[in-house]
Amino acid sequence: MSNIIFISGTPCTGKTTVSEKLSLELNWELVKINDLAVSNNLVLGIDEDKGYKIIDIDALDKTLSEIISSSENLIVEGHLSHLCCGADKLIILRCRPEILEKRLDSRKYSDAKIHENLEAEALGVCSAESLEIYKNNVYELDVTDLSINDVVSILLDFISGKKELTFGEIDFMDWLLIHQ
Repeated sequence: MSNIIFISGTPCTGKTTVSEKLSLELNWELVKINDLAVSNNLVLGIDEDKGYKIIDIDALDKTLSEIISSSENLIVEGHLSHLCCGADKLIILRCRPEILEKRLDSRKYSDAKIHENLEAEALGVCSAESLEIYKNNVYELDVTDLSINDVVSILLDFISGKKELTFGEIDFMDWLLIHQ
């Protein structure tokens, strides 16, 4: 049986750090979706207003499908992973916007990009977008007050079937109501 786990979420929720540590703990292959897009020339351009790469999602999905077809145990990490097919389980990392704001600011994101990402997190955009493909195989984890080790421990238990994760119970709409 294969174990294909995708980890997605808003920028700065901890996807990369968690995925790297999780893949080491499990001794599973790790695919970083952004690196995959760049190394396979799937970047169509740069959004001038928002400053991010525009990725050919259909081509990314096809490229990722080829990797998945020859993998047994794989973690796919990245903000766009929830838009691709092939996961046995999709995990969305969530973080309270007031904490996320500090993380985004420490990475020197522009004010516009910070606001866009905070709004997306408050609205649960990654979670909502994932439902079209994953329906009952999408799970959320609020990482706001957790250390990296805590998150990895929870995910190890989840992957092994010792712990359940839920979907739709994390609600950050209060932040949006206050900041609009």
